[in-house]
Amino acid sequence: MKIGIVCYPTFGGSGVVATELGKALADNGHHVHFITYNQPARLDLFSENLFYHEVAISKYPLFDYPPYELALASRMVDVVRHEQLDVLHVHYAIPHASAAFMAKQILKTYGIHIPVITTLHGTDITLVGKDRTYKPVVAFSINQSDGVTAVSQHLKDDTYRFFDINRDIEVIYNFIDLKRFALKPRDHFKKAISPNGERILVHTSNFRKVKRTEDVVRIFAKVNAEVPSRLLMVGDGQERTDCEQLCRDLGVADQVRFLGKQDAIEEILSISDLFLMPSQSESFGLAALEAMACKVPVISSNVGGLPELNVEGQTGFLRDCGDVEGMAERAIYMLQDDDRLATFKENALARAKEFDLALILPKYEEYYRRVIEESKGKI
Repeated sequence: MKIGIVCYPTFGGSGVVATELGKALADNGHHVHFITYNQPARLDLFSENLFYHEVAISKYPLFDYPPYELALASRMVDVVRHEQLDVLHVHYAIPHASAAFMAKQILKTYGIHIPVITTLHGTDITLVGKDRTYKPVVAFSINQSDGVTAVSQHLKDDTYRFFDINRDIEVIYNFIDLKRFALKPRDHFKKAISPNGERILVHTSNFRKVKRTEDVVRIFAKVNAEVPSRLLMVGDGQERTDCEQLCRDLGVADQVRFLGKQDAIEEILSISDLFLMPSQSESFGLAALEAMACKVPVISSNVGGLPELNVEGQTGFLRDCGDVEGMAERAIYMLQDDDRLATFKENALARAKEFDLALILPKYEEYYRRVIEESKGKI
């Protein structure tokens, strides 16, 4: 198949999933064409089956905001026509699904029907999509797609609850490439972080309010008072400064390291003992899955798709959003006993294996074939 993938080229979950999916499809013999405004962050290894088409955005004094959606639609038309794509797979509804609809209408004037699959990732539905500014366009674009997938059952249910959707949505969970995350801990790295054998807790995110990164620091402070520990904060964003100040206020600044954005997150996870994800909203929890693939159990909130991933009492624990006391208590429970922690680590890896790329990739391939077949003969 010749597949066009449209995504945000950032470290965010939707961009990571789209890029890793495209790379896996290329490894499986498909021709994959990425269409976006920058080279995706994880598109770091090209093969003969991978192609990148940049969306150029012209700037004119007339426009306060460059019309990216129009430039994207035009680029889709160009790539579909000249590369003879079989399907367009757009990740994150805004503005990719609406731009794809526009491109599809233009392509009809050339006698071309291109089936469009939209994958919903979370905030495009639960946050941005509900904004009345965008809501009618989001609903229309979803209904006009030839296929729609969601990364969790909870997100599928939210989509039906928030929007007037008249079509089926297929749940295809996010995935993990276990080969990439199956690393042995680097002892010298771990020794540098915890020279006296302290437990290592980790959090990764884009440091937005929805991630509740200050709760991470508060949980850690309570844990550290009972179990000598270190906290690694990976990522960057608007909440980082407040988190740094909170570390000082709580007297744990010397035990916390802010590492910024990291490409090789698996090397950090491989030396960690516990992953903290107290988010206010998570459609799936890809960062938690990456941790579990490195044998790191998870303490998380019980929101969104997290209960579909993190199994209470087996791979970690789930508590109500904002329950800092409860999350800290469960973290201490795991970290105080070596044998108990080892069991949780093995359970985390076993659960991650259920989301292995080798199991999820065929589901996407089958869905592509089904949508393409159902779209034959349409103009």
